[in-house]
Amino acid sequence: MFDRRSTFGEALDNPAARAVLERLMPGFAASPMAVQFRDGRLGSLIALVPALETEEARAQLWAELAEIDDDVVRPPYAPAVDPDPAYESEDVARASATVTLPHDVTLWAPLEIRLAGPSHGNPFVDVELDAVFTRGGAEIRVGGFYDGDGTYVIRALADAVGEWSFITRSTARSLDGLTGTVTVGAAAEGAHGPVRVDGFHFRHADGTRHRPLGTTAYAWTHQPDELQAQTLSTLAEAPFTKIRMCVFPKSYLYNANEPADFPFVGSLADGFDLERFDPAHFRRLEQRILDLAELGIEADLILFHAYDRWGFADLGPAVDDRYLRYIVRRLSGFANVWWSMANEYDLLWAKDTEDWERLAAIVGAEDPFGHLNSIHNCRPFYDYSAPWITHVSVQRVDVYRTAENTDEWRERWGKPVVIDECAYEGDIDQGWGNITGEEMVRRFWEGAVRGGYVGHGETYLPSALGLDDEVLWWSKGGVLHGTSPDRIGFLEQLLAEAPEGVWDPLPGDWDVPWGGVAGQVKVGYFGFNRPRFRNVMLDSGDWVIDVIDTWSMTVDRLPGTFAAGSARIELPGRQFMAVRLTRV
Repeated sequence: MFDRRSTFGEALDNPAARAVLERLMPGFAASPMAVQFRDGRLGSLIALVPALETEEARAQLWAELAEIDDDVVRPPYAPAVDPDPAYESEDVARASATVTLPHDVTLWAPLEIRLAGPSHGNPFVDVELDAVFTRGGAEIRVGGFYDGDGTYVIRALADAVGEWSFITRSTARSLDGLTGTVTVGAAAEGAHGPVRVDGFHFRHADGTRHRPLGTTAYAWTHQPDELQAQTLSTLAEAPFTKIRMCVFPKSYLYNANEPADFPFVGSLADGFDLERFDPAHFRRLEQRILDLAELGIEADLILFHAYDRWGFADLGPAVDDRYLRYIVRRLSGFANVWWSMANEYDLLWAKDTEDWERLAAIVGAEDPFGHLNSIHNCRPFYDYSAPWITHVSVQRVDVYRTAENTDEWRERWGKPVVIDECAYEGDIDQGWGNITGEEMVRRFWEGAVRGGYVGHGETYLPSALGLDDEVLWWSKGGVLHGTSPDRIGFLEQLLAEAPEGVWDPLPGDWDVPWGGVAGQVKVGYFGFNRPRFRNVMLDSGDWVIDVIDTWSMTVDRLPGTFAAGSARIELPGRQFMAVRLTRV
């Protein structure tokens, strides 16, 4: 039968299937351009058809296609593997494994219990392990994972000071019933805990304001060590507080290199053992998450994506579930982790809404510390009102306009809005990757005055910069060449000066959006317009007025104070200007 994994060409070549496509994918299946999509999976191409944006319409398509015979034989998905209840024989003493407890654990740091246990068979699937921690009178369950060479780890996020006691539970007798106590001390300097939602904005767990001015380097942790180190050096000098990054490697434009290792044991040439993870690969990823934490940067981890040549985009439900449990158990103990269920979820041909809801439930069950979680679109939006989604994570709605919708999206979903992809500063041939630095900064400001957060990326051709390689920041990291990062840092400084460290949308003019803090600070942004003056209305009290050049990064305060009523502000007639009105 035809299904989500069938290619468009396979369906077109079958008269009955073609008739279904022409009826339910109107304007697409019969298009003269359809030939370019022949190798595309049906489960991915439906994202390009407006008539299939509802679950009901998609269900009808799959139901009708399922009734049509297909000559293509596809191997079945790998089945689930249940833990072995007889993994260790009765002569193995219960709770006989060696326990190593951590010393000097501080608030918001990982709290690791390490166990030296059995290694026969395949502990990745044969053994189930968790621990019940008690701290402050409350209990939490934390799943454990196998770290190779007979080592098992239970990694919690130390989210409370004081004494933590635990007892383990396992299908392996030697790992079952182990107990111990760990004391968690005060937080280290600069440690603020995981980021939480604060209305339409964000704060760390200790109350410190967080503003997610992010960037994207999808595959930076899949590059050689030297390039990864260079990326970290660049981030240390950049203004970004969040980075989007993929767990699985990426195969796409400027992403052609083969990584040295993968989440699963194996290679593209030899195949992958989907029942065995590569602990060394994950340990290197963990080190990079710690490196980012040292820089005060959140790791926004993309758990699934469609840009794949290794088979990771279509592992099947059982392997997807196993992978999620493993990675969430490994990484939920790090304070600076965010989950992104997918980049462009609608392009993952093997999954629909019910799959994403199942997968999100696994993340929620395995992460007792409530890290932020969202899902990112290509075309149709996910239903961001879903209770497991903490914030909106979207990309541009067309080549040009996106950030202008920020305040509308806040009202629609009642959650913080993060535009993780507004397009990228660069000069490649793709419309999403060749906007100017000025336009990137303009989009950041449009989002900011409307109460949201816009994300950065950079796609300059190395050859145009006199470089021989194909290292684009958006794909592999390395060095930033664009003009927008410094201006994004300037915006961050201005946001930090607000009374609460954030701006919310305020009543605007038809031609100028206004944001700030009601009754205290008002910021108007003129974008690509270039007025010579602006008349503004001031509320009661005295006000000071700043003229801000968002590109030259200057703030010029007008002399004196201004009383309630109308005030004329002289402007230079340049683009990308803003004004800030502050009540004295």
